[in-house]
Amino acid sequence: MLQAIDARQAGASYRQIAEALFGKGRVASDPWKSSALRDATLALVRDGMKLVNGGYRDLLQRFPER
Repeated sequence: MLQAIDARQAGASYRQIAEALFGKGRVASDPWKSSALRDATLALVRDGMKLVNGGYRDLLQRFPER
């Protein structure tokens, strides 16, 4: 997730991010617009941005100190 966010903030396209995460061959094997890897990449960036924008606090609250 962090790699996806860093790449997106650096100006990489979602396809470029998918190629870096999953490999060019896997990304090229399916039509991009309907690819499951496209959906996974979009979700990684979306969910990662939620964490960056403060969502990590919600995640931390799920694990009380012992």
